[in-house]
Amino acid sequence: MQLNQKTILGPVNRVLATAQNGLEVLRLGGLDTAVEPTPFEVLERRPMYRLRRYFPEVEAGSRPAMLLVPPMMLDANVYDVTRQAGAVGVLHDHGVDPWVIDFGSPDREAGGLARTLADHVVAVSQAVDQVRAQTGRDVHLSGYSQGGMFAYQAGAYRQSAGLASIVTFGSPADTLAALPLGLPEGLATKGAEILADHVLNKVYLPAWAARIGFQLMDPAKTAKSRIDFLRQLHDREALLPREQQRRFLEAEGWVAWSGPAIAELLKQFIVHNRMMTGGFVIEDRLVSLAEISCPVLSFVGEVDDIGQPPAVRGIVRAAPRADVYEMTLRAGHFGLVVGSTAAAQTWPAVAQWALWREGLGPAPDKVHPMEVSTETAGPSGVSVSSRITHGVTSIADIGLGAAKGLVGITLGVGRSSAAIAGEAVRTLPRLARLGQIQPHTRVSLGQLLDEQARRSPDGECFLFEDRVHTNEAVKERIDNVVRGLISLGVRQGAHVGVLMDTRPSALAATAALSRLGAVAVLLPPDQELATAVELGEVCAIIADPEHLETAARTGCQVYVLGGGDTRDLGLGDRPGVVDMERIDPDSVRLPDWYSPNPGLARDLAFVMFTRSGGRTEAKQITNRRWAVSAFGTATAAALGRGDTVYCLTPLHHPSGLLTSLGGAVAGGSRIALMGTFDPGRFRDEVHRYGVTVVSYTWNQLRELVDLEDPAVDDHHPIRLFIGSGMPLGLWERVLERFAPAQVVEFYASTEGSVVLANLSTGKPGAKGRPLPGTAAVELAAYDAVSGRFLEDEHGFIRQCEVGEVGRLMARARADVDPSTATMRGVFAQGDTWAPTAHLFRRDGDGDYWMVDNIHSVVRSAAGPVYTMPIADALAALPGIDVVVSYGIAAGEHECAVTAVTLRGGAELTSADLSEALSALAPDQRPALVHVVDSIPTTTWYRPRSKELRAGGAPAPGPAAWSYNPAGGKYQRLTKASLQRMGLPVGAARNGVATSSRPAGTGIAE
Repeated sequence: MQLNQKTILGPVNRVLATAQNGLEVLRLGGLDTAVEPTPFEVLERRPMYRLRRYFPEVEAGSRPAMLLVPPMMLDANVYDVTRQAGAVGVLHDHGVDPWVIDFGSPDREAGGLARTLADHVVAVSQAVDQVRAQTGRDVHLSGYSQGGMFAYQAGAYRQSAGLASIVTFGSPADTLAALPLGLPEGLATKGAEILADHVLNKVYLPAWAARIGFQLMDPAKTAKSRIDFLRQLHDREALLPREQQRRFLEAEGWVAWSGPAIAELLKQFIVHNRMMTGGFVIEDRLVSLAEISCPVLSFVGEVDDIGQPPAVRGIVRAAPRADVYEMTLRAGHFGLVVGSTAAAQTWPAVAQWALWREGLGPAPDKVHPMEVSTETAGPSGVSVSSRITHGVTSIADIGLGAAKGLVGITLGVGRSSAAIAGEAVRTLPRLARLGQIQPHTRVSLGQLLDEQARRSPDGECFLFEDRVHTNEAVKERIDNVVRGLISLGVRQGAHVGVLMDTRPSALAATAALSRLGAVAVLLPPDQELATAVELGEVCAIIADPEHLETAARTGCQVYVLGGGDTRDLGLGDRPGVVDMERIDPDSVRLPDWYSPNPGLARDLAFVMFTRSGGRTEAKQITNRRWAVSAFGTATAAALGRGDTVYCLTPLHHPSGLLTSLGGAVAGGSRIALMGTFDPGRFRDEVHRYGVTVVSYTWNQLRELVDLEDPAVDDHHPIRLFIGSGMPLGLWERVLERFAPAQVVEFYASTEGSVVLANLSTGKPGAKGRPLPGTAAVELAAYDAVSGRFLEDEHGFIRQCEVGEVGRLMARARADVDPSTATMRGVFAQGDTWAPTAHLFRRDGDGDYWMVDNIHSVVRSAAGPVYTMPIADALAALPGIDVVVSYGIAAGEHECAVTAVTLRGGAELTSADLSEALSALAPDQRPALVHVVDSIPTTTWYRPRSKELRAGGAPAPGPAAWSYNPAGGKYQRLTKASLQRMGLPVGAARNGVATSSRPAGTGIAE
């Protein structure tokens, strides 16, 4: 065999070259590329960052300015890996002025390891101001991965002030839409919560750990790149073009993460997904991406397993007020900003975008408005077609992709069962706690808030006027109010009135009375106040400044709370009024008798008031009664720490205290307070606060349904409305207006421990069924005209059949709720039941439907007429707005009258009425129907009939109709019709007169 020189020397040279290059890599960390970094100067140095301006020789302000934000785990040089192909070089070559914010490495900066997520967002906002000051133009704010999240957050924090646009690369907005590695949502959120609460709040993540974590996101690609590098180690010329990129990813490009910043990232944007829902906190200020109004361009990597397409495209829903565009590239996460694809496509398009937005050039060719993706996503969030296409080109390189895909599919199949299991984990402890409440059990509002403060002192408790109040701050406020009350002589068992708007001070006052062991008497701010003060045996009233004069007129001692400790009420030495904000809590010595949260389950905790049939009644609520409603609501609505409950419900209404506030406290949810109900504020705050659950009473949501705002229509974080009393017609409008949100209607009686909840999506208007752990219920046969129970042949009260109207009874425990009036021997010998004041029917599925209050039933000559089914029947007419039915005297009996208001532009005809009310039995139809201009409501938005009833029968005319029993139809009301009914002929009075509008303007025959 003949050997030539090439055959012998070739392998030898290859070995020598490999050894030489390998030694250089070992000594220097990589091959020397002899490439100089892109020139820049640092124009601002602050503890959080340094602001770089590249190519300082270019006149500032002569080009569109773009500020580039790196992610926390990457060095700022991610935008300058190479001069020719790096971001800053390409942007400069295409006419853009590039700036970069450099956070440095936290482990090398003074105080760096204590940095929070908010520190980074505020720093970005400050850098924007500095670039604007230097250039005199609005800034294009851009960020890669988490840097893009910072850009979104800073844009929202600034409400887009000074921003020409926001540009992001692989930056998720909906972090739970597609988690890396196909992790189930329940597993990811729970794991993130544990890490945030117990690990990362104490340690930081070093640079090497960040690098390894990133590489493990795609171990196959990492292994392949290292094998390729070793195989070409002999060929220096082949390696040099990619050497700077390799060195950046393998070692030089990674920086440490501060523990508090990661913990905050996990809690706000993984556990609670508040990039999507809104309500994340920056410097105690609530922020939502819905406040972004400048244009947004998002780059989407089709095979990006970290910033996955569904998560990235969430920005179109999270920022409904912005014009959102996208550009899709066949690239992975890092390839969006570094490498050949980025140099050839990403950065030229970014430059062209900036020029286009400033009127200096055409729009980029591949940029188009973003739409919600309809393509089927794989288990990891990357679309199936993209993964298949990308896989075909790389399957020959390495065979691990198939195995990874199979694992992902397996994880995806388990997602639904994991979610169910997570729901059970939240629900079972609440039900168990309900079952453990005995007469001697300590349980109260004050105690539950104390438990939250111990468990999570930095957790967010109240949101009010765009500010966050932590559990620890709320605890301190409550304790200070307790000291103030003690200094004023308030003791355990004292009945103290609370007359305040729904604000933090009202909750603090109510909780302070609970913590003290006193009784909070929640007073209605209306004309029945004096009656409520007398019935509640009030010794003093805690009032906010707005209700000071109203409270003083009752003659009670008044303690003014709220409005801040710097306001001056000008009280001077006014007798009978004390400004509690002037009391120094540190100067108050706690007496020996004081023990925080002494309330037992059987103890009286609250007194509330209801009004029906012209009567005001005091309802006594024990701690057990409150706890049953609170935990029952939290269970039925699946409330958790990721929810923000917007409490529109007045605290003096049972639904406000028992369900809205109670459910939020029991569920550990954030409580957003409005004070005075304002639909305009709701429109803004629903996004800013990240509201997921909204409370209501009766007709309160009418104005929200009529609110015109596309941002609320199309994209909102609300998943649930909870409350009581919503009419069927309004219910259906709410479902349509706020889809896909649902309504959970509660009935929480002030008698016994009844909690009904309608958890079905197919029965609007029903009150539902008893929640587990609450009192058993039964319907007792009842004569609503005589007010007597109906007995069977054995003398026991008869139980109602399916569909029969009866009085709701709650199985009672006198040892637990001693304040509840009970009856014995009701359905069987020795049993004990508490009668409620409400009439129900039960359908064949076991769901309960309320038909009336025993005091508001119309006692007609033909028998009782129930008012609520009338409103339900009229809900079939889309033009009907508010309905109230009542009785007016007609000889020895009453005549059923229904008053309605119409929605704008709607008409009502006798044919409409006849068809809608034909759903009722003839003896349940109102004798008279009339249209009025307005219907007064109570302070909890329940339609009030007192003024209408005082007006008597409606006047004949085109806006009133009478029922003709002979034909079963409604016809225009005439004087003759009134005379046949034995009713006086007159007109309604008191400012709610029958509408005088002529036919053709809403009233028609």
